[in-house]
Amino acid sequence: MASHVTLLRDMRYPTPQELGLAARALADEHPGEVRLRQAGTSRAGQPIWVLSVAATATTTATATATATATAGPVGTAGGDARSVLVVAGAHANEPVGGATALSLARRLLRDPAPRAGCGWHFLLCADPDGADLHRTPRPYSLLDYHRYFFRPPGPEQPEWAPSLLPADRLPPETLALTALIDELRPVLQVSLHATDLGGTWVQLTRDIPGLAEPFAKSAAELRIPVENGASDAAGWPSPGPGIFVIPQPGSEAAGAFHPEDTRLSTWYHAHRYAGTTAIVEVPMWASDLVDDPAPHPDPRGALRMLAARLTADAALVGAARERARSRDGDRDGNEDGNGDGDGPRPGGFENPAAAPLLRAVDWTLALIPRITVEWTGAGAPAEATAAYIASIDAFGRRLSLRAAAMLLRVLRAEGHPAAPGLDRLVTGWCEEFAARFGARWIPVATQVEHQSRTVLAAYDRLVAADRATGRA
Repeated sequence: MASHVTLLRDMRYPTPQELGLAARALADEHPGEVRLRQAGTSRAGQPIWVLSVAATATTTATATATATATAGPVGTAGGDARSVLVVAGAHANEPVGGATALSLARRLLRDPAPRAGCGWHFLLCADPDGADLHRTPRPYSLLDYHRYFFRPPGPEQPEWAPSLLPADRLPPETLALTALIDELRPVLQVSLHATDLGGTWVQLTRDIPGLAEPFAKSAAELRIPVENGASDAAGWPSPGPGIFVIPQPGSEAAGAFHPEDTRLSTWYHAHRYAGTTAIVEVPMWASDLVDDPAPHPDPRGALRMLAARLTADAALVGAARERARSRDGDRDGNEDGNGDGDGPRPGGFENPAAAPLLRAVDWTLALIPRITVEWTGAGAPAEATAAYIASIDAFGRRLSLRAAAMLLRVLRAEGHPAAPGLDRLVTGWCEEFAARFGARWIPVATQVEHQSRTVLAAYDRLVAADRATGRA
């Protein structure tokens, strides 16, 4: 198996299996400091691995007091003064997180300062089944990335499932993650995410004072644009460029353009232990358009145009979906939308991946009418930056493109007569997307470096803030 360093040098994203093997090798190399254990099992029976790097000793009275206040179950890292939980692979189509987790673990072994009284824990891939369906370890273009694209519908995503399903219907991946949070009681949870094309930004469940400075410095040094008008964080407080604080539970604002309520996700599960969650986004391809703070001359006009385009694009994908529908029978056999696979397999498709792909296509297409209404409704902003409109533009393009790409996988595998036309559509959309945004590839090693720096900076600033307020 290729080493983790080789994977990064060769611009490859590691698979869940490679992550597990690399983590096992690291644990074997450092038996006194590193532990690999299984935190759960996926729906398809794959192991969900957690790699832990032990805290180093600290003798300060403050650390001792903090350890007493936050101690977890005996024999777990919850007994350390602090715990940090880093979650990778929560979205199947965002594979950089696993590489970052391994890189961070190795960095902590070389420079143990952040481990003083703090155990670090890395959930290497929260959705190994989804990661296996999204098979793009070495994408050379947006088209290459979308050839084997997969992103499950919201109820099947480990972090989002609690906001969309009742507690007794949660998937095992979510249960493994929440159990880990309950065990570790992390002072900081970091969820590692990525975007196909755009910039970098951070979402926080609570503000971490001072994070904006090291975050911006890292992005500038690595030539990664800061997405200062991220569509995912529309209307949220922003203490600095690219830093967004999620509205607190009980407030009116929730997620932007999504049916999921961010505040019911696993990001907020750490709050019951006074923890904070940071979501670190990094682009695969960069675009300077998302870093433009200039006022847009006509935001509402632009949003109307983007909504019309998204509606037209979705109609093209919907028409291809209808042509396929007669071949797919009952699909999942569910009316509940939880994607648990308890119904019959798609009647007209032999490909075993067809069911999850089609559930994802239908979920994505169903979102679009709601989104276009929000873009053109009374709440549309009268003032906005060019960066914000660019982020909305990219968001709309990727929705229809993702639905088309996943549907194409099914049709191509079956030799469906609609496949060639849909293939031309996906190819054209990818080329237009890259050209419109001036897509510039960010090497995997650079993506990993920026995420790693941001995670360490978030922990450092969180510790400093706690010390300033007497919490540590």
